[in-house]
Amino acid sequence: MRALTWQGKRKVEVRDAPDPRIEQPTDAIVRITSTAICGSDLHLYELFGPFLDPGDILGHEAMGVVEEVGSDVTTLAPGDRVVVPFNIACGHCFMCRSGLQSQCETTQVTEYGSGAALFGYTKLYGQVPGGQAGMLRVPLAEYNTVLVGKELPDDRYLFLSDILPTAWQGVEYANLPENGTLVVLGLGPVGQFASRIGVHRGHRVIGIDPVPERREMAARFGVEAWDDDDALQRVRDATEGRGADAVIDAVGMEAHGSPGVHLAHQAIGALPDALARPLMKRAGVDRLAALHSAIDMARRGGTVSISGVYAGDADLLPMKTMFDRQLTLRMGQCNVKRWIDDLLPLVEDPSDPLGTEQLVTHRAPLEEAPRLYETFQRKADGCIKVVLQP
Repeated sequence: MRALTWQGKRKVEVRDAPDPRIEQPTDAIVRITSTAICGSDLHLYELFGPFLDPGDILGHEAMGVVEEVGSDVTTLAPGDRVVVPFNIACGHCFMCRSGLQSQCETTQVTEYGSGAALFGYTKLYGQVPGGQAGMLRVPLAEYNTVLVGKELPDDRYLFLSDILPTAWQGVEYANLPENGTLVVLGLGPVGQFASRIGVHRGHRVIGIDPVPERREMAARFGVEAWDDDDALQRVRDATEGRGADAVIDAVGMEAHGSPGVHLAHQAIGALPDALARPLMKRAGVDRLAALHSAIDMARRGGTVSISGVYAGDADLLPMKTMFDRQLTLRMGQCNVKRWIDDLLPLVEDPSDPLGTEQLVTHRAPLEEAPRLYETFQRKADGCIKVVLQP
């Protein structure tokens, strides 16, 4: 099969790779029909090289058709159309039964002290081959697939793999009061969906992003889309001086506005892997501009919900401010399966209320993935969401 492989910093290539095979009786093999580039993939493209090996297959947003199942799989059959959640979970441990599938005790990567294994996402999360490929082996397949219908296009379902439940969880964690005001920092794919979900639930939503194309897309769904010039004062002016009831940080560790940390990223990335790994795990390597803005924009007693990915353990937070203002912080890797029952009716609604068919800006064969990784990272050509077809 052909697969998108990591070969070095800012270097990904589509190469021949062995077809996956059934390794455990609970496995399934899925032929991928659509797979997306996620903002989190850009962390691998730019920063996480010390935890990757050349040839690693990337991608954690995928769907397709079941080709083969292991002997213990009874609820799936060849020909079934499925979405593959990016968490790999068992469904029966304490964490899974608690709705925390991203912390699954069966697949936790204990070597690195990490939560559940993920598809296509570094040694930190199991180094499991990902879905930007012609085929994908799905472990514990009965739990790690979502069976969907065959009538609607892939775009209705594909984003159930990650960004749609991630956005839903971000809004859930925001704990908004009725008719509350929500600020969403970053109008990339997760921010777009979080904004739309907020509007769908009847909230006032302010989306902030410096990229005009992202603001224009958000505005089409009833979002007050602002650039980031003097955004803090504008939010306060729009909320009687208090700040927003909740702020979602949909940006994460690669936020603009922290040039010193950007240089640290470059320096750590240049070190040998054996030296870089402990620094990345324990050092403060995140650009915290978006998170600090979220803290400042939330009203006293409000909530900051973090959907953007962070990686540093020594990052400094304004604890005095957070304590004094009685803020609540909710965060974490998305628990995809927890939210599927909430989202599937919206995805299959004929009116497509969350605009799942109106997110993709770039669609191409898998062979064009290297070019589109670069385009997406540079936010060039109006690129907001890329879908690849193997």
